[in-house]
Amino acid sequence: MTSQVNPVFLLDCDNTLFDNDRLHNDLQAELDYIFGTAGRDRYWQIFEALRTELGYADYLGAVQRLRFEAANDMGVLRLSAFLLDYPFAARLYPAALEVVAHLDAWGSTVLLTDGDVVFQPRKLKRSGLWQAVGGRVLIYVHKETMLNDIEQRHPAQHYVLVDDKPRILAAMKRAWKDRLTTIFPRQGHYANDRHAPDALDATPAPDLTIERIGDLLHYRLPALQDAARAGPARAAPAKGESCGGRDHA
Repeated sequence: MTSQVNPVFLLDCDNTLFDNDRLHNDLQAELDYIFGTAGRDRYWQIFEALRTELGYADYLGAVQRLRFEAANDMGVLRLSAFLLDYPFAARLYPAALEVVAHLDAWGSTVLLTDGDVVFQPRKLKRSGLWQAVGGRVLIYVHKETMLNDIEQRHPAQHYVLVDDKPRILAAMKRAWKDRLTTIFPRQGHYANDRHAPDALDATPAPDLTIERIGDLLHYRLPALQDAARAGPARAAPAKGESCGGRDHA
């Protein structure tokens, strides 16, 4: 368990530390190569149906269901190998691991993500994120509903949540209020789609908005704590600018 004195940094994975949009695009190209347009589109139909059914993205589950529809197509073997052997470490956002180390100097870093219990852990381990946080990994179906469990596993007086989904940030802020600083990296398709379920107008607004995860390297702990008290949605400084005199160690 972590200390209640030091803050706990809750870090999302997909499109926060890891470029999941690029994984999606690479998978799209692989599906097209293996199965053609019809097979590619059918995979995504199964994928979205599973997401609705389970509440999270299940890439390997979609492969399994596709297999039942194309039992004699050995392309499913190539597809599963593509997913399991994907170069996850090469798809981390620039400075992602440096940000984890930077935050870990001020408190305890925890990966807080939604997903399945096979592909998501493999992604975290093969990317190096699992090791970077010392194995402090929480994978849920709907993490915003698991606050009691998070508190029991990682008790703290204050939490800092970094997530690309405004809906998640807002839901957890409503529950934890001033105990939580919310940080919104404007990355990935959720971060820029006002018509998505995680629309930008989710309330309350994030305490701090940055353009990329690497911007957090310009912040020290007091600036992040002040963000929760200074009002929502302050933008990150431009490169080289000061964060209230707190951005450099």
